[in-house]
Amino acid sequence: MRMTVDSEDVIDCMARMKGDGQPFALATVVRTRDATSAKVGAKAVVRADGSMVGWVGGGCTLGAVRKAAAEALLDGRARMIRVRPDGAGPAEAGTEDYRNACASGGTIEVFVEPILPRPSLIVAGASSTARALCELGRRAGFAVTAAALADDLATLPEVDARIEGFDLAGAARAGTSFIVVATQGKRDREALEAALRTGAPYVAFVGSRKKAADLKAQLKGRGVAAERLAALRSPAGLDIGAVTPEEIALSVLAEIVQERRRAAPVGLVEDEVAQGEPFEGAPIEGVSVETRVVQPAASGCCGDGEKH
Repeated sequence: MRMTVDSEDVIDCMARMKGDGQPFALATVVRTRDATSAKVGAKAVVRADGSMVGWVGGGCTLGAVRKAAAEALLDGRARMIRVRPDGAGPAEAGTEDYRNACASGGTIEVFVEPILPRPSLIVAGASSTARALCELGRRAGFAVTAAALADDLATLPEVDARIEGFDLAGAARAGTSFIVVATQGKRDREALEAALRTGAPYVAFVGSRKKAADLKAQLKGRGVAAERLAALRSPAGLDIGAVTPEEIALSVLAEIVQERRRAAPVGLVEDEVAQGEPFEGAPIEGVSVETRVVQPAASGCCGDGEKH
C-alpha cells in the first residue's frame, strides 16, 4: 500500500475525503524515544482500506497504526498507541501498547483519531412529517437529502442536498443511508420502490399498516426482493404515542438513532478490556504485533517506534 511523505498531500487528502463524505483516521506522532524514523508532528491519513497518505514511521509502526486506525473507524473512538521494543517499561494508563520486533529499539507514540462523515438521512416526500424530519435530522447532526416532486421542493426547509423526483440511485451514500418515505399519498409506490432498491439497511414508511401492506403486495409483483420487503419498517418509528407530524418525526429519528448505535460494532480493544486479556495480532507486513490495553479510556494512546 503506497504511502507518500509530503505534508501537503495529507492536508489535500483530508479535504478531499471530508468533501466526499469518506471515513478516515488521522495518525499524528506525539512522542518518540531513541531511534525512530518519524518525529513528533509527523502525520498520515489512513483510509478505510488501510492505504495511507503521509508518514508516521516504518514497517513496525505502520502495522500498529493501521490496526489502531481500523479499530478506531469501527468504534468511533480516538486512541493513543505506543509501539515499543521488549523491556520498554509499562505504558501509561489508557495506552494501547504494541510490541515490535524491529532491531532499532525506538519507541513511538501515535494519536489515532477517526474522522467519520455525518450519518446520511434521505427523506422522500414533502408532507408535514417529511418537513419535520428534515429539520430535526439536521439538528441531530445528520446530512439530510430531501427528495420530492419538483413543485414541492420549494416547500422543504434547508437541507444538505435536494433531489427532484424519487430517483434515489444517484444520491450520495444511498446504499448506507437511513431512508424515510413520508410521501403520504403523493407517489407512495414510486418513492418506496426507489428507497428499497437502494439496498439501504434502514428504510421506513410513514403510513398505516394497511397502506404499507398494500404497497408491499404491489412491489412484490414488480419484482422487489422479498427480503427487502420484509425489512421495511412500517409503521415507522418507536411507539411513543406520537400524533402530530413533529412527534412522528421525533419517533422516527429516535428509532434511527437507536439502530445506528446498535449497529456500531464494539471495537476489539473494548472487548479485550472487558476480558482483561491481551490479544495477539496477526503478522502485519512481516511484523508480529501484540496489543494490551492498560486501562479502559474513551480515547487511548498507543505508539510504536523504530528506525529504517
